[in-house]
Amino acid sequence: MDEIFLKNMSFFGHHGTDKEERRIGQRIYVDLIMKLDLSQASETDSLEKTVNYAEVFKRVERIVEEDSCKLLERLAGKINEEILNNYSDVKAVTTSVHKPGAPIQGILDDIVITIQKKREI
Repeated sequence: MDEIFLKNMSFFGHHGTDKEERRIGQRIYVDLIMKLDLSQASETDSLEKTVNYAEVFKRVERIVEEDSCKLLERLAGKINEEILNNYSDVKAVTTSVHKPGAPIQGILDDIVITIQKKREI
């Protein structure tokens, strides 16, 4: 299975269990991998035979910046649902949501939640 990988998309969102965190907001990063057959696109050079990743970026941007979730797990789940509901050629999607500014007492680079969803047949 082939992949389209949108790596390190950057948005500003209002997600978290802490009220202040949801009020102020913070930078959220998203990685998205869509699994699909890209053989026709590679042979024809036709946008109609693939998924328009600029359009996917805008869909993810809307979800991250306009919705507000307590859990990153829910945010990743909403993104996966959006992709599978709107792109029938995508057989599976994996979304990783990064929250480097998580309010944790301790030293760490990043919190990452990864959720995978496959199309039900």
